[in-house]
Amino acid sequence: FKRLTLFYSFISVALTMHNLTYRFGDDWKKLLELPPKDNRMKTSDVTSTKGNEFEDYCLKRELLMGIFEMGWEKPSPIQEESIPIALSGRDILARAKNGTGKSGAYLIPLLERIDLKKDHIQAIVMVPTRELALQMSQISIQLSKHLGGVKVMATTGGTNLRDDILRLDEIVHVVVATPGRILDLIKKGVAKVDQTQMMVMDEADKLLSQDFVALIEDIISFLPKNRQILLYSATFPISVQKFMSKHLQKPYEINLMEELTLKGITQYYAYVTERQKVHCLNTLFSRLQINQSIIFCNSTQRVELLAKKITQLGYSCFYIHAKMMQEYRNRVFHDFRNGLCRNLVCTDLFTRGIDIQAVNVVINFDFPKNAETYLHRIGRSGRFGHLGLAINLITSDDRYNLKTIEDQLITDIKPIPSSIDKSLYVAEFHSFVKQLKNKP
Repeated sequence: FKRLTLFYSFISVALTMHNLTYRFGDDWKKLLELPPKDNRMKTSDVTSTKGNEFEDYCLKRELLMGIFEMGWEKPSPIQEESIPIALSGRDILARAKNGTGKSGAYLIPLLERIDLKKDHIQAIVMVPTRELALQMSQISIQLSKHLGGVKVMATTGGTNLRDDILRLDEIVHVVVATPGRILDLIKKGVAKVDQTQMMVMDEADKLLSQDFVALIEDIISFLPKNRQILLYSATFPISVQKFMSKHLQKPYEINLMEELTLKGITQYYAYVTERQKVHCLNTLFSRLQINQSIIFCNSTQRVELLAKKITQLGYSCFYIHAKMMQEYRNRVFHDFRNGLCRNLVCTDLFTRGIDIQAVNVVINFDFPKNAETYLHRIGRSGRFGHLGLAINLITSDDRYNLKTIEDQLITDIKPIPSSIDKSLYVAEFHSFVKQLKNKP
């Protein structure tokens, strides 16, 4: 009887292993719910890789499933450089263009290192804006959906503090936060970070600006001394360098910005008077093939006025700025991201890391004052190596800034031609022209 019981137990285990092999064996990729393949042309800052595969990093299969279901087929250059180093536990100082896969570069190793047997906060992802916090938390949730129990929480100012306190009474492994809110929760003793092993700083140049640097220093004082810090930014001002010297321990430095700052983005300027700007914008709308566009103004008042003008001209338009209620901002961002509107007018609130790959045109209705802001604005087009078009409306007061920004970014902003080649910013036209050139 015992032999028979052992035999049936063996058969049961064998069948279980067979089912697992069927589900997670060599054919496991066939069971994935993959998004439609993105066949648009990509620039070299995401295609010039070493040829690695995500499987090369010995990641959990459940995490690989989440990666592939995100539509991420192969690691981008920043991911190739960052993932293995982050997995080793070493600090990282990384400089890479916006829209080249920075979020995956830190979220993949972060999620791989989460220990589900431990119920404390194991990682904090610090970002400068509420919109970016919501976006990063959603990506984290999607990546980890097969990991079986990774708990991700977003906490930002402008939301109900009591809800966050109740949420932290449950298990939370990863917190994506803006500095002010997470510091408030830490000081209240609600968010316990004395065992938190990893802190990520995305858009570090903004996080270490005068608005946030004191908060960041305060947060770090609550972390254990042997924590790991991953710091990512498109620009490295002196504030970032000072922070690195003070808090990062022999960081691995990654710099993928050389000659790649604005790759894939065609830049033009148009000299206009202030009174001609709306007419010029109307002309651009009628002549360009816009998938989605983002139009930047330098003040919240001008955002609302311009959005009203665009609507009066007969074009669909949303607007967003920092003085709006957070709930409304979230709804606008969500609807624009889902393609419910073609044009978005905004302030620089929208420049930090927001990833909407359908945007192929960015217009500076008001020209920015410095190169850093220009870089972040223009980076809204050409996301993840796709083509983009940037048009700057320049008044006589902006000429000095235009020349300064060109010099600092080592880039060429050309006068706008009477007709713009669609293959420069419309994926379908680029593919068609490429096919014609390749014909014998």
